[in-house]
Amino acid sequence: MHSLIQYTRPDGQSVNAYLAEPEQGSNRPGVVVIQEWWGLDDQIKAVADQLAAAGYRALVPDLYRGKLALEAKEAEHLMGDLNFGDVASQDIRGAVQFLKKTGSPKVAVTGFCMGGALTLLSAVHVPELDASVVWYGYPPLEYIDASKIQKPLQGHWALHDEFFPITGVDQLEVNLKAANTPYTFYRYDAKHAFTNPEADARHLPPLQYNAAATKEAWQRTHAFLKAHLG
Repeated sequence: MHSLIQYTRPDGQSVNAYLAEPEQGSNRPGVVVIQEWWGLDDQIKAVADQLAAAGYRALVPDLYRGKLALEAKEAEHLMGDLNFGDVASQDIRGAVQFLKKTGSPKVAVTGFCMGGALTLLSAVHVPELDASVVWYGYPPLEYIDASKIQKPLQGHWALHDEFFPITGVDQLEVNLKAANTPYTFYRYDAKHAFTNPEADARHLPPLQYNAAATKEAWQRTHAFLKAHLG
């Protein structure tokens, strides 16, 4: 079951979102799902539906406020207009708070590409979240205070990622280790957006769907969510 809803940010502003509910009801754990740079499209809704089928309440905030990108230049423009700090501390925090207020005892945040970068920022700035799963995306590392990431973190990274080079992941890992952050990273012999089945249709050479890596990454994600959300 899914619906379009509104929730309130900590500052009182309203945000539209896509909510996918599991059959088990609203007392199930929640997952806030953060879009790629394309927007709140059918593919990211399908991710939420998949999580709902696995028993989670999945909420996808509409970060672009109704806009969608069909081409990379549009996506780059829309992403460039976002205030990442505001999105993490307001849109995403409000989404976590909404799920908890409406029945979810624990809530994780997960995101892809741009959403992965925002997930890392949320791990720093959203004290209410209980776990984070990052998919091939990170912000400039100076914005990540690893000492403030107190909840379990899992990351899925592509070894051949032209947008988010693996060298940045290596440095992030050094920072997390130094801060004794609870984390687990996995690296895949894949390109950027390897879990997005629509990646090849974008006709962008840096993107490539990888079914085998997708299957393995989602198995690890579900095991992680079960361990930390129940």
